[in-house]
Amino acid sequence: MVVNKAFEILKDMNSLYKQLLDEIDVGIHVINEEGKTIVYNKKMSQIEAMDRADVLDRDILDVFKFENDEDSTLLDALKNGKATRNVKQTYYNNKGKEIATINNTFPITVESGKIWAVEIASDVTKLERVIKENVLKKRNTKFTFDQIIGESEAITEVIDDAKRATRTSSSVLLVGETGTGKELFAQSIHNGSNRSGAPFISQNCAAIPDSLIESLLFGTKKGAFTGAVDSPGLFEQANGGTLLLDEINSLNPGLQAKLLRVIQDKTVRRVGDTKDKEVDVRIIATINEDPIEAIANGRLRKDLYYRLSVVSLFIPPLKERKEDIERLVEHFIEKYNALFQMNVKGIASGVRDILYGHDWPGNVRELEHVIEGTMNLMVDEEIITEKHLPMRLRKKRQTSSEPQPSNHPESEKHESKALKDKIEEVEKLYIQQVLSENGQNISRTAEVLGISRQSLQYRLKKFGI
Repeated sequence: MVVNKAFEILKDMNSLYKQLLDEIDVGIHVINEEGKTIVYNKKMSQIEAMDRADVLDRDILDVFKFENDEDSTLLDALKNGKATRNVKQTYYNNKGKEIATINNTFPITVESGKIWAVEIASDVTKLERVIKENVLKKRNTKFTFDQIIGESEAITEVIDDAKRATRTSSSVLLVGETGTGKELFAQSIHNGSNRSGAPFISQNCAAIPDSLIESLLFGTKKGAFTGAVDSPGLFEQANGGTLLLDEINSLNPGLQAKLLRVIQDKTVRRVGDTKDKEVDVRIIATINEDPIEAIANGRLRKDLYYRLSVVSLFIPPLKERKEDIERLVEHFIEKYNALFQMNVKGIASGVRDILYGHDWPGNVRELEHVIEGTMNLMVDEEIITEKHLPMRLRKKRQTSSEPQPSNHPESEKHESKALKDKIEEVEKLYIQQVLSENGQNISRTAEVLGISRQSLQYRLKKFGI
């Protein structure tokens, strides 16, 4: 009777262990002293895209292919008694599919005295594939329209316009604040066009001094100056493809004039040379301010603006599409889960309120940095809470929730606003009023306001009128 009871308990415990192994979110693979698989859980089966029946009770080298047998961390643990922590391993299943895992592997001595080997694995196959396909094959262009996160009307309208721009080779001007994702759009346009197989070259015009940027863009002729050699510029290197000129308004007026000539004539002349070379390059330029204001303040030539803005795309700041925050957060959590080998599943409701209440001056880039920073502070937690957020966000929440003393001017019913926000609010209302008085006619409205039609169109887009 006692034996039967003990046997029943043993069966129950065995059943419990099997269920637990299939519930955990890491792969478990155990081989015995002969190198045959005796434990292979559900997650490991998913990682390696293998049926358990094809793996259990079979020699590991009969099922999986390694560059060298010694590359198997499991066999290394079994034969040499070597434990490894957080080691990346790349190998192939029986169908030739490449598998990449981060492993913790160690030998274990069981009750009988035999030595087995246990491997606990996390899957990085998908991450490896993304890196190879998008970075290596696309020649430094890893973004496509499918990777632009957001379903708000503000962002979907821009995506639709950008997709239409892939059909031609016309110049594109991307207007948007820092961190809104202008290069993401530029790469997506390139990858969606018939130039996708040709080079995509990106250059931040503000990062290079004036004395060097001309040589960088147009190339040099040997002997043009001391130490000069025959060297192609970015236009020649991007021939047949796309050249992204970031922060075009940082170029001095003289360089802007030379750039305009290259775009118009489709030829480039190296510094110190007397001959022109034909180039076939699509130009995508970005600017992080109102182009009309940049023209008025002498930072952008009007003729260059007209040439570049054949297609103008205004990328909305994050504060104008806050309904996309939740999806963006999910995306960044998934990204850093893979990079940090974590298992964060979401954010607390209080965190959601804080994120929606923030103005995001750094836009999507700032949001990504916030999520990355919070996950650096987490250990075993699965939910991001307020304590993980940067102090500046937590303090802002505390300040906004504290009642203002009644004898202070700040205790007015209406929340005080920054001067810039108040001016923009008045400007928007006045434009709406004049637009209504002129029957929604943009040309007449621009004339009454004393600004150009392009400037008015920019403001209509900016204010969502």
